[in-house]
Parts: sequence; structure tokens; C-alpha cells
Amino acid sequence: MEKTELRKDIIHRLNNLSLSERDRIEQSLTEHLVTSDIWKQSEVIGITVSHGMEWNTRSIIEKAWQEGKTVCVPKCWPRERQLDFRIIDYFNQLESVYYNLWEPKPDETGKVMKNIIELLVVPGLLFDKNGYRIGFGGGYYDRFLIDFPNLKLSLAANRQIAEELPVEPFDIPVDEIITESGFIERGGS
Repeated sequence: MEKTELRKDIIHRLNNLSLSERDRIEQSLTEHLVTSDIWKQSEVIGITVSHGMEWNTRSIIEKAWQEGKTVCVPKCWPRERQLDFRIIDYFNQLESVYYNLWEPKPDETGKVMKNIIELLVVPGLLFDKNGYRIGFGGGYYDRFLIDFPNLKLSLAANRQIAEELPVEPFDIPVDEIITESGFIERGGS
């Protein structure tokens, strides 16, 4: 299957999850992340503010604030097809932009250099066991990750893990993937 077909298929499957199944998966993903050594060792977290059928990240952001961590969320610049990350201390520093995405208000938040972000939670729809991903199709994260020096992690349900995905030369894998079953072994079964 091509990326477009794979993307459409997984979106359909995720949209058809029951609320109880979605809640169970989200609680497991959050628990595995916030109890991990990776989380405990990271003081600056980069993470999207979830919307739609994405896994809820608001509880993760709140947990980071409770623990005194710095939270950075992405701001997209569609004309340049780029994104940068900005520190937020409160959800009211966000605004709803195109596609109903919640992003930091540029005049209320400070931009962070990417090397400062110790743990970047990278969104995606489908992943393989080598860390390659199919995202939402904009290529924003592919461009951002080119020279990102620190740990890249994604949250995904078991049903979002494929044996193999089509990989292009510009694709950059994440270092770790957490499912409701825990961390998956890269390249393993």
C-alpha cells in the first residue's frame, strides 16, 4: 500500500475505536511514558497539543508542569512549511489556528532552540518497528527532525505498528515507541 492509502486506513481504524477502548489506551500510553526513565531524565519536553483522533496529550503536559518540567509545543508556519517550538506555562497561551490545531500564541511565548528539547514526542499515524512513521502528510516533522540531536519518542496503539512501511530518503525514524503494552523493541518483534 502507498502512504496515502495506509494513512486513510489507520485514520478509519482509529476513528472507530470505542470511547472506553480509547480511554484505556490513552491511560496506558501516559502511564508508560511518565513512569519511564526517559521521562524522569528529561527536563524539557517537546510535545504537540492533541486534537481530533490523536492520543490525548493534555494530561501529559499537565504532568510535566506538576513535575516542574519545561513544556514546548510546536508552532507551524504554513507558508515556509516549517515549525518551531515555544514554551508554554498555561493552556491559555494557546490559540486555535487552521484545521483547529492548538498552537502557542507567538506574542506570548518564547521560541526554543531545538537542541534544548531533551525529549521530543513525535506524532504519527503508523509506525514500523524500526521507528519509521507515517505522519499526517504535511512533512513538518520530517523537516524539523533533520538536525534534531536528542531523543525522539512516539506514542502509538499496538494497532498502529506495522511490520514494514514505505521509507523515503528524507524519513527520519524515532528512537523509541511506546504502545499500550509498553516500549517496543526497535527492529524486534
